Amino acid sequence: MDSLHQEFNTQHHTTITGLPFNTTSTTITTTPSSSSSSSPSSTPSTLSRYENQKRRDWNTFGQYLRNHRPPLSLARCSGAHVLEFLRYLDQFGKTKVHTQLCPFFGHPNPPAPCPCPLRQAWGSLDALIGRLRAAFEEHGGKPENNPFGARAVRLYLREVRDSQAKARGISYEKKKRKKPPQQQQQQLQPPPPQLLLQQQGPALFMSPPPAASAVTTSGIDDQ
Repeated sequence: MDSLHQEFNTQHHTTITGLPFNTTSTTITTTPSSSSSSSPSSTPSTLSRYENQKRRDWNTFGQYLRNHRPPLSLARCSGAHVLEFLRYLDQFGKTKVHTQLCPFFGHPNPPAPCPCPLRQAWGSLDALIGRLRAAFEEHGGKPENNPFGARAVRLYLREVRDSQAKARGISYEKKKRKKPPQQQQQQLQPPPPQLLLQQQGPALFMSPPPAASAVTTSGIDDQ
């Protein structure tokens, strides 16, 4: 996605800056003082890779709204505009998606090049929408009005996932998580003796028949 931002900026010959609507600075400054110079909280906090990517995505979407004709404000943005943005990003995609007329349709590793178009991969679009959805609420947007969580956007992502899975011959199904080794060992361990006695029933607790009866019987037979 970093190359996407570079190509987006190069095409519009502009540097993406902060958005004009309800943005906050992410740089933390501290005032030097003798008492706080040795405190670990005086050093500026560094953003994680996810936060940096989310900020770049948010700025890119804001640039797209400003370049829209007519220009759009965030308050007027809807799920339909988000779909336009996702389709617009396809021109910067690097994932080969075969058409049904292509002889390599459904082949994960085609042996030769083909003229099929390049698109944004489903995984990249899905992660992008997740970051933009979080950034929208962080900038004051209400969850019920979040255009990135609209039903049309979810259906579009599902359609892209299914179509790319068929065209590329790959599966996006989530793999089942394997149980940790500790749980497997616990399942293989035999149950305690008390539990075995309870499962076998009360037959084990019955007293054996008295030996005297056998002696009496043998005496009668001898007579």
